[in-house]
Amino acid sequence: MIKRNALSELQDLMLEFPAIALLGPRQVGKTTLARQLIGKLKKEPIYFDLEADADLQRLKDPAFLFEQYAGNCIILDEVQRMPSLFRQLRPVIDKKRTPGKFILTGSASPDLVKGVSESLAGRIAFLELTPITLPEARRARISQVKHWYRGGFPDALLAANDAAYIRWASNFIRSYIERDLSILFGVNLSEKIIRNFWYMLAANNGGIWNAETYARSLGVSSPTIKRYLDFLEGAFLIRQLPTWFVNTQKRLVKAPKVYIRDSGILHVLNGVLYANQLPLNITVGASWEGYVVEQVASLKPPHLEIYYYRTHHGAECDIILTKGTKPILAAEIKFSNNPVMSKGFYTSLEDLDLKHGYVIVPKGNTYQVDKKLTCLNLVNFLTEILPSL
Repeated sequence: MIKRNALSELQDLMLEFPAIALLGPRQVGKTTLARQLIGKLKKEPIYFDLEADADLQRLKDPAFLFEQYAGNCIILDEVQRMPSLFRQLRPVIDKKRTPGKFILTGSASPDLVKGVSESLAGRIAFLELTPITLPEARRARISQVKHWYRGGFPDALLAANDAAYIRWASNFIRSYIERDLSILFGVNLSEKIIRNFWYMLAANNGGIWNAETYARSLGVSSPTIKRYLDFLEGAFLIRQLPTWFVNTQKRLVKAPKVYIRDSGILHVLNGVLYANQLPLNITVGASWEGYVVEQVASLKPPHLEIYYYRTHHGAECDIILTKGTKPILAAEIKFSNNPVMSKGFYTSLEDLDLKHGYVIVPKGNTYQVDKKLTCLNLVNFLTEILPSL
C-alpha cells in the first residue's frame, strides 16, 4: 500500500474539527484512507455507504442512529447522494462538538460543498485527495515513467502489468465516466455525447477552451457543453486552468486551458497501449504538459494559486504561480532534455515583472540556460523549488 501524504494532514484535522469532508474522484482511495486513519487513532469506525440501499434505509432517522454511535467515528461514503443529511448533522455536532466525529467522503464537489456551506459552516474542514502524486509514487519505488504512463489511480498504478492497467482504465471510463456521472449529479447526461466529448478533450488535452467548437462538433448548444465540462470538473476528472490577467494592459487570451487530470486515463483514451509507445506518440507533448501541471497543482503550497499566461502578441507561459495578486514564479514545460525557448517566454517574464523563470523537463541535471532561465527536471522542481515558495 502506498503511503499518502494526506494521511498526516487528515490526522491533524481529525483532532480539530467535528467533521471532515474528504473529496476526490471515485476509486482514488478516500475510504481506504479514512479507515487507515481510524485505525491509527484507535477509534472504532461505523461505515455507511450511501450508494447502498440497505444503508440508505438505516439512515431514514439519522439523528437517532447517530445518537446510538455517540462514541464512534462515523464515515458517510458518497454523502452527496443524500444532501438532506447535512441538515441532520448540524444539531448532532452542535450538541457535543467532539473532534473527529464524522468523516464525509464525496466524489462530486459542487453538490457536497453546496450542502456543507449551507449547513456546516465553521464545523467542517475540507481535504481533497488527489490521485497518487509523483513523490508518493517514488517513495514506493515506482518510476516517473510508470507513474506518468499509468496515472495516479491506485488500481491502475499498482496493476500487475500494462494490460491489466488498460483493462481497469477502460472499464473506469465505460462504467463511471459514461454512465455513473448522471447518477452522481442527479441529472440526465447523454452517454453518447459524454463519450464523444471525452475523446475530444483527450485529443485536445491542454487546449484553450472554445465552447462553440465543441458544441458544433457534438451537435449541442454552447451552454450544454459548458455544463458537461463543469460536471466533469466537479467529479475531479478535468482541470480548467485559468489564465492570469491581473495588473496588465496587454491583450490577453482569457479562456481557460482544459486538461484531463489523470495521465493514465488520458493515455487510454488516446490509444497509447504501452509505456514505450509514449515518447513517439503524437500527443506526448500535451501529455507531458498536463502531467506536470497536475503534479504542480496538486503539490503547491495552499497559499499559492496556479494559472497560465498568454497574450495575442505571442507572449506565453505554461505555469504562473501567484501569491495573492502578485506572480512569484513562471515556468515553461518541455518534453526535451535540451529545450529551445521561444521569445514569448522571455516576454512573459517582462510582462509579469519576474527576473527569473524555469523550464521543466523529464530528466537531467539542473543547469543555468542563461541569467534569466534555469532548466531542471520535474522531481527537482517538485521537491526543491515548490516547497520553498
